[in-house]
Amino acid sequence: MTNQYDLKNNNFGIAEQLWNWWPLLPLYPYGRRRTFVKEIIPKKIWSFEQLQGLYYVAVPVRLTVVKVEGGLMLVNPLPPTKELLHSLNALEKVYGPVLSIVLPTASGLEHKIALPAMARSFPEATLWVCPGQWSFPFGLPLSWLGIPSNRTKLLIEDGVPHSESCTWISLGPLDIGLGRFQEISCFHRPTGALLVTDSLIGIEAEPPELFSKDPTPLLFHARDRGDQPLLDSPELRRRGWARVVLFSSFLRPECLDIPPLLDVLKYAFRPGLINSKAHFGLFPFSWKKGWEKSAEELIGRKGPLLQIAPVLERLVFPRAKEAILDWLDELSRLKGMRMMVSAHYSRKVPFGSGQVKRLKNSISKRPWAISSGNWSFLNGLDSTLLRGGIVPKDPLETFRD
Repeated sequence: MTNQYDLKNNNFGIAEQLWNWWPLLPLYPYGRRRTFVKEIIPKKIWSFEQLQGLYYVAVPVRLTVVKVEGGLMLVNPLPPTKELLHSLNALEKVYGPVLSIVLPTASGLEHKIALPAMARSFPEATLWVCPGQWSFPFGLPLSWLGIPSNRTKLLIEDGVPHSESCTWISLGPLDIGLGRFQEISCFHRPTGALLVTDSLIGIEAEPPELFSKDPTPLLFHARDRGDQPLLDSPELRRRGWARVVLFSSFLRPECLDIPPLLDVLKYAFRPGLINSKAHFGLFPFSWKKGWEKSAEELIGRKGPLLQIAPVLERLVFPRAKEAILDWLDELSRLKGMRMMVSAHYSRKVPFGSGQVKRLKNSISKRPWAISSGNWSFLNGLDSTLLRGGIVPKDPLETFRD
């Protein structure tokens, strides 16, 4: 039988998309979280996607649902709106209950912020979290963060979930000063899919389908001035997406200028743009000629371009190149791996032994954690953190004992 469950992206209203805990991490789109659902591997793996970002610089963040023996496993929690739970409950009716909820990262706040609410939505599920969880500005026990201790286990230290079908591989731990970076990837052997969180991404030229629900972030950034209307076309969506990728990759790429406040105000509050959707015509960006070339280095034209996100390479991994290479070595020994599902950007990226080898060769030969060009702003941040003693010179030193 087919179509036994309803995973259609229905037109839910605001009430079904509300996330009341958004002030804990006030990222766009704040209290309204639309969810886009896509089957990745028929009857095996599904992608649940929401947007997150700042000032319309928004990218997908993904909950991956995996069919395991006896039910379902959820990897990387998302805010459990009524809309999201509707589709999860539809899967449960066919494939069995949610058995486990996995938080495989120690530092990804956007992934851990939804875990308490997700845990309450599935009170019978076992919670598996990456060791070394930390909170800022105060280090608090998991139970104080709303994570029920009576059904929470630590990945690897307390075992692993669903070992009959899943192999778990750790990247790190790495000392990043405030806490630690560690990410534990899941290799789902029946499908050959490697599930990662932030460590690897794939980016393509076409905007993610999630933006079909609301392309406003793309149309906003496709403009050159605040007095330009938010027009819509496939080309403008691709243009806006390329700029969003530059923002999210480098925070402040070299090809971007911040114009003086008087120039920004000169084009603001024009007729037709005095509304929150257009940010009242306030557009504090100016793109230099040639920005397209910078974007092309990050975006695959014929499919997702596999890469380590520049912001992670420069701020998290700048002195951990060997740890990355060792992790890729371990991945290359997995039998039958053929794809990657990341928690961000493209949902399905070809990833077999050939791709791992090419990525490893690229990292080995190219300059690592570049300090100039589009990387200059990230380099300045890292240098400031180093001088202040906030991040260590040797991220492995703390964990060698």
